[in-house]
Amino acid sequence: MTMTNSTLTESLTFDCETGNYHTFCPISCVAWLYQKIEDSFFLVIGTKTCGYFLQNALGVMIFAEPRYAMAELEEADISAQLNDYKELKRLCLQIKQDRNPSVIVWIGTCTTEIIKMDLEGMAPRLEAEIQTPIVVARANGLDYAFTQGEDTVLSAMVQRCPNTPSVTKDLKEILPTQQKNLETVGQKSSLVLFGSLPTNVATQLTLELERCGIQVSGWLPSQRYLDLPILNDNVYVCGINPFLSRTATTLMRRRKCKLISAPFPIGPDGTRAWLEKICAVFGLRPVGLVEREKKIWDSLQDYIALVRGKSVFFMGDNLLEISLARFLVRCGMIVYEIGIPYLDKRFQAAELDFLEKTCHEMNVSIPRIVEKPDNYNQVQRIRELQPDLAITGMAHANPLEARGINTKWSVEFTFAQIHGFTNARDILELVTRPLRRNKALENLGWNQLVKI
Repeated sequence: MTMTNSTLTESLTFDCETGNYHTFCPISCVAWLYQKIEDSFFLVIGTKTCGYFLQNALGVMIFAEPRYAMAELEEADISAQLNDYKELKRLCLQIKQDRNPSVIVWIGTCTTEIIKMDLEGMAPRLEAEIQTPIVVARANGLDYAFTQGEDTVLSAMVQRCPNTPSVTKDLKEILPTQQKNLETVGQKSSLVLFGSLPTNVATQLTLELERCGIQVSGWLPSQRYLDLPILNDNVYVCGINPFLSRTATTLMRRRKCKLISAPFPIGPDGTRAWLEKICAVFGLRPVGLVEREKKIWDSLQDYIALVRGKSVFFMGDNLLEISLARFLVRCGMIVYEIGIPYLDKRFQAAELDFLEKTCHEMNVSIPRIVEKPDNYNQVQRIRELQPDLAITGMAHANPLEARGINTKWSVEFTFAQIHGFTNARDILELVTRPLRRNKALENLGWNQLVKI
């Protein structure tokens, strides 16, 4: 299949190819979640391959005593010669004795799916025995793409959130805080944001909403498992990442929360639209957002000058592609194709509408969106289109670079701070780095070797 940019496409077009999930492994969500939930312990149940991946991907040596570990399945486990329950009980008792976490999160892998380990059946029994909550998340690469690992964990944690304020011996300390969150002036319902962000970025978004007159009553995940937010039918929820569709569905169906469908706070344009939509739901009119967005765009002009008129091709990896594409279109780039491993059109409806609107305003062709792209077909399209930049998974970066295509690892956008007004510069820093590098090499007399 080929695509040309000779005529402007007036509406979004969707294709679905037969490619597998050519993405980073979803168990890598452990990398940021164990740091975010400070009183947790993550136990990944898989083979030695999973252990090698985690050690290499996370770069944490065992003597650093991180709050995650591998429960390595051996031949005796796979052939059912060992009792899974007894083995997991032994490991969890050791974790409780050594680390005493508030929650143990079991991360299922491809192997636990293939041999049909009943993790959900064993967890409640073991939890009752050791008196420590055990949350089961099946973050396997057979069913999920890279960042959807976090989605499975948060979806499982939704079930553990309280329905009402807890009444404990610390009543005097707990209830005033909850009352403040539930009875904010001009705010009849409470707001919970879901998605894992570094603490400083979460604080920035919380403060942005407070400037608009909205009190955030909680985050999912919270920094401590014991501080999970209250969820019921009087709670509005809003996501901050586009890969959390399963969590959103669980919040609506199981806890009867009301979902705010908004573009995601990536880039100045997305952050403003996100804030405006939340304010509209709460009946508030934000002040100064237009000026705030303009100020950020003015500060980005040095980077925008480098990307304006350049073309980009998203091969698909982390499900952030549509939000990033929308931001880069606003920066003046031409997006040829948006590959994405999985697309929930309902959860990303506001973002898709915003992408279409942005393309019309910038008078550029609306990019083709390809779900589950076939990499062979994509390489053929890249050969024809010759984009200035391809944002791709690590597996394809070197082969494309060898054929003269500038690349950027999509995984870097997952681990970078890209949300909110102030972090838009970091997105453009990542996007322009290969372009700036090659320009510097050209000034030194270096020429690219091979073109596709």
